[in-house]
Amino acid sequence: MVRALRISAGTSARKQPPSYAHLSPEELMDQAKHYLCWQCYTPVPSGHKFCGRCGAEVPAEILNARTIYFSDMQNPAKARLVLIRGEGMDGLSYHLKMEQHVVGKKGQIAFPDDVFVSPKHANFFYRDGHLVVRDEGSLNGVFVRVRGSIEVQPGDTFLAGEQVFRLDAAPRIADTPDGEGTYFYTSPKYTSAFRISQLLQGGALGMTVCARGAALQLGREGSDLNFPADIYMSGSHCRIEDTSGRFQLTDLNSRNGTYIRLKAERELGHGDYVFVGRKLMRVEMNA
Repeated sequence: MVRALRISAGTSARKQPPSYAHLSPEELMDQAKHYLCWQCYTPVPSGHKFCGRCGAEVPAEILNARTIYFSDMQNPAKARLVLIRGEGMDGLSYHLKMEQHVVGKKGQIAFPDDVFVSPKHANFFYRDGHLVVRDEGSLNGVFVRVRGSIEVQPGDTFLAGEQVFRLDAAPRIADTPDGEGTYFYTSPKYTSAFRISQLLQGGALGMTVCARGAALQLGREGSDLNFPADIYMSGSHCRIEDTSGRFQLTDLNSRNGTYIRLKAERELGHGDYVFVGRKLMRVEMNA
């Protein structure tokens, strides 16, 4: 009787297989690629359904994730999107095997927990063998990393660090007296070719800075507009310059890049970075 009780007690104390329901698809894929037995913590090679040391069964969630991962390795798509995690580490990869791939809260590439992603945010699709991205009328837009310098226009929106900015034309001077001939008292006025406005969450305007010359530089320190508390912004991050009435946005070799909001479809190449909501993805083209 005592022996039976001991066996029963030992059986009830055995470890139970872990639950993976709380993991994101990215975290589950990472577990599958580097799976350790839940019973004895021994590495289990791919293709094995049981631990070679203790015999514990590999959970079905891990087996399914491994099937997806290794089938993608054996049958690569024309291109894939690599989700960038903190500190620039690669996360989950999305293989673009179909003609169209909708990104949103729902779709082929879903980010249901990102509050800045619209239900149908963007579409990655192929045209004449090239990968193209299109904003599907999202609230917050699709941003692509600037390579060197690009031409921009008043009304264009761009990202630097964690800040969102808009390029605006120079304000019109309305320095006229009231009906009694009295002028409104203001700070001194300077000739300005353009201004940069910071956009805050909810669409409110933050700081607005008028260019005192032909250019205006943004950064963490030593620039015309500084954000010392923004750890994602470089010391000298980017510059807007007026050249004979045409505006150029230049990334100053910043660590995390400068991003321009798309106004039309954009063909993508290997190494391009795309922001959708708060998700940053890198484009990788397969040979």
